Amino acid sequence: MPRYRPFLILGVAVIIALVTSAMMYQWLNQAKAQPGPVQAIKTEALSVATAELPWGTKLTREMIEVIPFPAGNLPEGYFQDKELLVGRVVLVNLKRNESILESKLAPISITTGGVSAVTNPAKRAMAVKVDEVVGVAGFIKPGDRVDVMVTINPSRSGESVLAKLVLSNTLVLATGTETERKGGNEKATPVTVITLEVTPEEAEKLALATTEGKLRLALRNPMNTDVALTKGATINSLLSSYRVFEKPEKAQERSKKLVEPKADNRVEIIKGGTVTSVKFGHEM
Repeated sequence: MPRYRPFLILGVAVIIALVTSAMMYQWLNQAKAQPGPVQAIKTEALSVATAELPWGTKLTREMIEVIPFPAGNLPEGYFQDKELLVGRVVLVNLKRNESILESKLAPISITTGGVSAVTNPAKRAMAVKVDEVVGVAGFIKPGDRVDVMVTINPSRSGESVLAKLVLSNTLVLATGTETERKGGNEKATPVTVITLEVTPEEAEKLALATTEGKLRLALRNPMNTDVALTKGATINSLLSSYRVFEKPEKAQERSKKLVEPKADNRVEIIKGGTVTSVKFGHEM
């Protein structure tokens, strides 16, 4: 009997372990079946955009959706009732499901959408026709900043060719296309039109530039707001921009050799019809 005692103890231990495991499994299942108290999150209504809306859009009911939003995280200037937004004009581009805030809207007094709604009251909106080259191959879009350059045709101005930066850090209000017929029998072709925000003085410069020369637009980085002041480029400055310059000493020495004549120690003697050249002394 004593030799079976270890096996008996081992068997009792296994039985106790199995019973304990079964009781623990049953207790865990019961705890999982009994849901704990769920704390409700307080929400409030928030008006958002139902689709992507470009700036200058006049809001309609179909463009606005009211969704629940956590009450403690509501942004400043939010709207609960979408009826208060109907007819308002958007000043910035809105993404789908982006909240519509007062800071993103034009004043209530502005009821007409489009470019006029987003134009600075102290400035003007002026449109210019461009091609794919002038319009930076279609990469310019509303909200971008550009520099405007003009190349003056010498045949029209009577002066040398000149390229000059006339407007700097100019805001693009809108881009679009319109059809243009250049000849009586020619087919109408689409032409890109870019609308810029300019002051009255800048509008005068732009009008003169479009009449007297050819425009070029340079797209700017939005982080760069510096106003560039340039002297302009002419044919002479263009050709001399990459000229290899000599050192001052060599240039001065070369100019002396070109200007100073060499000393001549020959004398011509004319006797009758005979001319004889006589050399004397030593050359330096």
